[in-house]
Amino acid sequence: MHSADASESHVVADIQGRVACLTLNRPKALNALSLQMIRDITTALLAWRDDPAVLAVAVRGMGKEGPFGTFCAGGDIRFFHQAALAGNPELEDFFTEEYALNHLIHTYPKPYIAFMDGIVMGGGMGISQGASLRIVTERSKLAMPETLIGLYPDVGGGYFLSRCPGSLGEYLALTGHVVQGREALSAALADGYIESGRLQGLWNTLGTTPFENGASVERWCASHLFAVPAPLGWPVAEIDRVFALPTVQTIIDRLESSDSDWARHTASVMRQRSPQMLHVVLEQIRRARGMGLADDLRMERNMVRRCFQPRFAPTSETVEGIRALAVDKDHRPKWNPARIEDVNPQVTASFFDGPWPAYAHPLRALP
Repeated sequence: MHSADASESHVVADIQGRVACLTLNRPKALNALSLQMIRDITTALLAWRDDPAVLAVAVRGMGKEGPFGTFCAGGDIRFFHQAALAGNPELEDFFTEEYALNHLIHTYPKPYIAFMDGIVMGGGMGISQGASLRIVTERSKLAMPETLIGLYPDVGGGYFLSRCPGSLGEYLALTGHVVQGREALSAALADGYIESGRLQGLWNTLGTTPFENGASVERWCASHLFAVPAPLGWPVAEIDRVFALPTVQTIIDRLESSDSDWARHTASVMRQRSPQMLHVVLEQIRRARGMGLADDLRMERNMVRRCFQPRFAPTSETVEGIRALAVDKDHRPKWNPARIEDVNPQVTASFFDGPWPAYAHPLRALP
């Protein structure tokens, strides 16, 4: 993993001066995370955590044109589809180890600085939202678009989306709306903004600046950033009113009875998503708002088992959603049930049943 030849690994981990640097190096797949990448990142972070020579960690993605341009588009969903249908046990390992990595990043004792240039979605949010400094650019596109594939915003998505202002978390979780760079500052999903053309220069200084401690690394990066948010691309008051409503049905009813273009568009987007998973996601965000990070990740680990468990796989909304988007690419998922109005509350509740006793939960060791 600690290779000087970037072509040999999808994760390049090295130390420049007193700063440890991670580069996600799978540009043709938009740096989508594989199980091996998750293991490589975890191994590096654990080694650097205990290395007194390392003051801070910086992470970026490799784009098709070179460094930056793409951060991480999420997990490798084609692998999810194949593994679910084949009963491949590595699928269980993937989510257990990914969520443990998300927790490690959120609780990392040294500054962890995420250069969130380009696409930052799904699993990419999971390895950046826990950063002590989250840097965006004019090219950043942040989203948790999992309802598009019949999944839910995992990787701690319940935790960090539920902590967005007002009811914004429900809106972003249910619709998968893409947040632009400076908008992310207002959404509490980023800490500072820099023009993409200045990223490489800032990155280069990490290895040449004589830092005294981790805090000075973070201050140095922050000193290059702007903290002025852009005008929001969504109606804040309307989102807070509509997405605070108690059920998916009342939310969609309110949207469809509105005469605003935004409401009609939002209703149309939600009607294309899995009706079942919309109900699951709303419940997830509401529960997560009262949870700590570890409990949220344990809840999400229960939920993903329900999505991919072998006995559910042939009829899984997630397997069907990935098929339609990424495998057959017909973009015509056959959701079951097909309408928001027909979702069974008992099925929704089953996603939150713990398949393991507490002592046997895969994430039981998370504090």
